[in-house]
Amino acid sequence: MGQDARRMGLYRSQVLPRCMARAMGTEELAKHRERAFGAVSGRVLELGFGAGLNLPYYPAEVSAVLAVEPALINRKLARKRIDASPIPVEWVGLEGESLPVESGSVDTVTSSWTLCSIGNLAAALSEVRRVLRPGGCLHFVEHGMAPDPGIRRWQARLNPLQRFCFGGCSLDVPIDLCLEKAGFEITELEVGYMPGLKVQSFLYEGVARPRPVI
Repeated sequence: MGQDARRMGLYRSQVLPRCMARAMGTEELAKHRERAFGAVSGRVLELGFGAGLNLPYYPAEVSAVLAVEPALINRKLARKRIDASPIPVEWVGLEGESLPVESGSVDTVTSSWTLCSIGNLAAALSEVRRVLRPGGCLHFVEHGMAPDPGIRRWQARLNPLQRFCFGGCSLDVPIDLCLEKAGFEITELEVGYMPGLKVQSFLYEGVARPRPVI
């Protein structure tokens, strides 16, 4: 492995997770976390657990959190939040595309600013459908494709740089269309720009349930 490859590996495994934990821990984003996840319950599987930033906003009705997170350093970064929470957390996997969880065994799946970075999103959403119990649902808050053609063109232009700098994160994932294509029915959805650069800040926040297989 060359020196540049080692530096990039160090950046992605150590530096980027720390930077993201700080950048994603703002009060503005906390409002969205509380609104998106304040009413979840039961056994929760969280895609992209990160540094545990959602954990303080889970209500007492949550019995356990199964954490899926590819960056192992986040187990260290999340430790204080886990120790401070009454909800037990179990690290169960590294990738959304392959969840080491029994079918129909979780009540809720949560995802915050994570679907944009999953390499095979269709496979991950298929896994979400598999692990949810009948009647279970996915609660999500994500950034993605903007509705304005001019902003979408800039998202497409900047995507290579975005993916390189931010661990594969894409700016223009059409979150609602991806969920519907994967067999979900979106039952609640709010969209709109957050403060900041429009190429990065169009938000999808809502709830989706797997459509019954006919």
